[in-house]
Amino acid sequence: MRRYNIWRPILLVAVAMLTNNLVTTLATLFGMSPDAASSLGYIAMVIAALIMFNRMRKPNRK
Repeated sequence: MRRYNIWRPILLVAVAMLTNNLVTTLATLFGMSPDAASSLGYIAMVIAALIMFNRMRKPNRK
């Protein structure tokens, strides 16, 4: 617990929620039904969270 950073999980959740909101809004603007747009937003949220989690887990190369 020595190197635990509180900002990483907060940032991960924030990016996932913002991605979900953005994709759902854009899909609705382009004419998708709200249910399909919500599903697409959820898929994009999971993908964004996985990518960000993998990038945070890799050690920094200096």
